[in-house]
Amino acid sequence: MNSKQFGVTKEGHEALLFTFENKKKMKMTVSNFGAVLTNLWIPDNSGIMRDVVLGYDTVEDYENNGDTHFGATIGRNANRIENARFELHDKEYKLAKNDGENNLHSGPRGYELRPWNVKAINEENNSITFSIVSPDGDQSYPGELCLDMTYQLQESAVVITYDAISNKDTIFNPTNHSYFNLNGHQSGDILKHKLQINASTYTPVKDEHSIPTGEILPVEGTPLDFRNKKRIGLDIQKDFSQLKFAQGYDHNFVIDKEADLAAHLEGDQSGISMDVSTNLPGIQFYTSNFLENIQGKGGAVYPSYSGVCLETQFFPNAINEPIFDSPILKKNEEKTFKTIYQFSTLC
Repeated sequence: MNSKQFGVTKEGHEALLFTFENKKKMKMTVSNFGAVLTNLWIPDNSGIMRDVVLGYDTVEDYENNGDTHFGATIGRNANRIENARFELHDKEYKLAKNDGENNLHSGPRGYELRPWNVKAINEENNSITFSIVSPDGDQSYPGELCLDMTYQLQESAVVITYDAISNKDTIFNPTNHSYFNLNGHQSGDILKHKLQINASTYTPVKDEHSIPTGEILPVEGTPLDFRNKKRIGLDIQKDFSQLKFAQGYDHNFVIDKEADLAAHLEGDQSGISMDVSTNLPGIQFYTSNFLENIQGKGGAVYPSYSGVCLETQFFPNAINEPIFDSPILKKNEEKTFKTIYQFSTLC
C-alpha cells in the first residue's frame, strides 16, 4: 500500500489517495474524501492494464462535480425518495428536494462530499476501513448513524462492506456509484458491452422523474430482459416507455433470490469481465444517460453511455412502498451489507 496527497478540500481538510496492489497486478485507489473509488486497474486479455472506472484527477473536481457521483459512497439512502418525505413511527420527515420534487442520494452534501476518518489499514489483507458519524437530524434523517465502510482488494475482486449502527430507527440504504467501462475509462461508450442481470422482475417507474409505480413486474417480453447475456445497446433505442422516461436504462432490478450472482458484465474490446454479487435485494442498472461530455481523468471526455453503473441497494422509494423490502435499520441493530466485484479475463 502507498498513500499520497490528493489536495485540500474547500473546508481545509486534507484529502489522501491510498493505492493497493495484489499479486495479479490489479490496483485499486481510494480516497478518504467521500470514501471514493478513484481508480481500478485490471489486466486485460493481453496483460495490458486498464483503468476501468470513470473519475477525476483532483479532489477539486470531485467537489465541484458532485452530481456525477463518480466512485461515490452513497448514504444514508441511495436512489430516490418520492416528494422528499417519509413517515417513520407516525412522524413525518421532510428531506431536501434536490431532484425536482424528490430526494436523490440523500440530498446535497452527501457522504461522498465529506471527509472520512481512516479507521484501519490492513496491508496484509489489502484493505482500508473508513468511518463516518452522521449525527441525529443530518440531512433530516433520524438517529446518529455510525458507519464503517471497507474496501478490500482480494486476489481478483474488490469487496465493499458497509457496517452500521444507529441510536434510533432510521433508513440505511448505502451503495457504491462507480461507473464501469471494462475497455478502459477513456474508451468511449459501453453499448457493445454484454450484460446479464439475474432478475426476473423489475420496479417500473411512473415517468421521467424515475419514481417507481410500486409494482414489481416481469422483465419477460421487454427491453429490460437481461436474463440472457446481450449487448447493452441492442434494445436501448426501442420504442418502450420505460426507456423513453430514462433516456436509456436507469432502472432497479429485483435480484432473483436463488441467484448466486446479481449481474455479469463483459468488455467487448478488453476481454475483461466482472461479476457482481451482494446481500442487498436490488441492483440499479444505469447507462450514464445524463453525462454531458464531462472532463475526466487524464484528459478523457465522458459523453453519454460512457459507463455502466451496477448499484446494489434497496429499491428506490422503498421507505414509502410497503411491498418493497424495508430499508429501515432498527435502533442499536448492527447491519452489514456487502458487494463483491469479481474480475476475470475472457479467452
